[in-house]
Amino acid sequence: MHWLDWTIVGLMLAGIFVIAWVSSKLMRSVADFLAANRSAGRYLLTMASGMAGLGAISVAANFEKGYEAGFATAWWGQMLAPVGLILALSGFVVYRYRETRAMTMAQFFEVRYSRRFRIFAGILAWSAGLLNYGIFPAVTARFLVYFTGLPPELSLMGWGIPTIAPVMLVLLGIALTLTLSGGQIAVMITDFFQGQFVNIVLLIVIVVLATQIGWDTLIRGLQEAPKGQSKIDPFDQGKIPDFNPVFFFMLAALQIYHFKAWQGTQGYNASAKTAHEARMAGILAEFRGAVLYVMMLLVPVAAFAVLHLPEFHGVQQEVQSSLSTLDTGQLQKQMTVPVTLSHLLPVGVMGLFAAVIVAAAVSTDDTYLHSWGSIFVQDVVMPFRKKRLSQRAHMRLLRGSIFGVAGFGFVFSLVFPLEEYILMYFQITGAIYLGGAGSVILGGLYWKRGSVEGAWVAMATGSVLAVTGVVLRNIVWPYVLPGLQEGSPPDSFWNSLPATFPLNGVEMAFMVAGTCVGLYVLFSLLSRRPPIDMDRLLHRGPYAVTGDSAAGNAVSATPDRDTTPVDKMWRLLGVGAEFSRSDKLIYVLKIALALFFFGTFVIGTVLRLFWEVPESWWVNWWLFTIVYGFTLGAICIVWFLIGGFRDLFDLFRTLRHAQRDASDDGAVADEEHLQAK
Repeated sequence: MHWLDWTIVGLMLAGIFVIAWVSSKLMRSVADFLAANRSAGRYLLTMASGMAGLGAISVAANFEKGYEAGFATAWWGQMLAPVGLILALSGFVVYRYRETRAMTMAQFFEVRYSRRFRIFAGILAWSAGLLNYGIFPAVTARFLVYFTGLPPELSLMGWGIPTIAPVMLVLLGIALTLTLSGGQIAVMITDFFQGQFVNIVLLIVIVVLATQIGWDTLIRGLQEAPKGQSKIDPFDQGKIPDFNPVFFFMLAALQIYHFKAWQGTQGYNASAKTAHEARMAGILAEFRGAVLYVMMLLVPVAAFAVLHLPEFHGVQQEVQSSLSTLDTGQLQKQMTVPVTLSHLLPVGVMGLFAAVIVAAAVSTDDTYLHSWGSIFVQDVVMPFRKKRLSQRAHMRLLRGSIFGVAGFGFVFSLVFPLEEYILMYFQITGAIYLGGAGSVILGGLYWKRGSVEGAWVAMATGSVLAVTGVVLRNIVWPYVLPGLQEGSPPDSFWNSLPATFPLNGVEMAFMVAGTCVGLYVLFSLLSRRPPIDMDRLLHRGPYAVTGDSAAGNAVSATPDRDTTPVDKMWRLLGVGAEFSRSDKLIYVLKIALALFFFGTFVIGTVLRLFWEVPESWWVNWWLFTIVYGFTLGAICIVWFLIGGFRDLFDLFRTLRHAQRDASDDGAVADEEHLQAK
């Protein structure tokens, strides 16, 4: 990295600290720290939560996937378009969860099920979250070390230490400073500004790569892939074991089942000022992610082309030299695209992209530190207490817990050997909580017969099965099994087992989810408890809360019998009285785009199944996809900048004048429980 590149990174960080310092002045209560006092608008939410979900580790994971499967991953991803459409437009989970007014998912569990179940679910969510987050600091630091060209090892007083250790300390220190200073308010506002910065930089990176490599050269490089591992034709991927069509089919099912269940961004789940704003933020996410989608698609295939064409021989040698310092083949796969990219970007653009990775790392770290730290306090510690803590004592406990999460992430990252793709590790560690949580959340929000017994059985079974999968795949097969095979007869049981664990993370997560759904339904039907009052749970009708916006209850109101056919059509589409004209326009545009891409997927798949499709057709489709995403992304930068600043000013006004409620701290009074204990 040139000194100019490091200067760009430094200026970006300085800007983040200034924004965090200003934001921290608004934080005055536990509700502020946990959920920004439920005052965020749609554009602020969608930009900030999108940045929180990006993460340097997500970039690395998608680079891994894109390098292995190429453009073809995007084709099977289009299969998920109707899934995303239904989830976003219906306000699936998001709307009802916001109506419960819960600050954490486990608080909802206590109201819907029981206090003991809340504690159990909180422990599982926190444990799974820590394991899942544990690899974040190391992957992020390694990305930065190999992208910026820092030495893999440093010498300190004669001792050799991996460079990722001090890099992790710096990044975690920055994230801790932001999180501890202003809680969800500081996290959300800094993430918003970082999100705007990242989208602009990614547009620049896309243009630079397109001009440096060229489309024809890129396609020629992708054509070097062997038969059965095509990076262009999604139907010529029979020899790609993990990121194949079956992977995306299972991912679609898990996307519905796990929707909003993962609590890594729990602060955002509770921060919307109304349920409708939360729903609109989900709808807008499709447009917000256009630039990121193109970058994730283009960068890994560009790296593949560069590493397989003779005219880039010099770059190939430098990349191989850098990767040779990594210990395992899996780590080399993780760093292939970042190292290649570092040899393609010019001075200035290199610094901008490094700043993007730092911003992505900080935004994910501060969000996850805030989430897992607050979940431990709110859902593990607080339910055991008989008396409320004072606001000051509560804040001290939250900050101490957040600091502890950062310490765990640092230590775990240094010692844990990651033996599989990042996305696969995410799926199976997440399943420790998500395996049962999906059925418990969906049943709790949408089925009045869902019972405590069903929740307990589903959650316990999911955690046991997922932990078993983690142990088998990451410990037994790579470390224990080789020792058992050594010296055993060739026909022994141990030698009859496959060399690698036969299921990947997505396959295991899918099996766990199916098992938990069946058990939740079975034990709920066997329960003799009476159905719960859904209106009371969702604060509808006589239980409506003043200040949550009258429009928020519009969807549950009885429609006027004299409505026009147009009104009836809108109701069929899930559009209620709370939708403005601009909301309806965004809604229709979202539907049109999703149907276009899904329709293309269906038509293209049918054609390819019955006729041979020329490769040139696929090439033209991918070119259209990139141009479309780039154009939409450029438009959305301006659109979301205007809407985001409007929401930001509204947030500042609201928080300056809001009357804080000291009892609004996530605790559940006995009279709020909906089921007998």
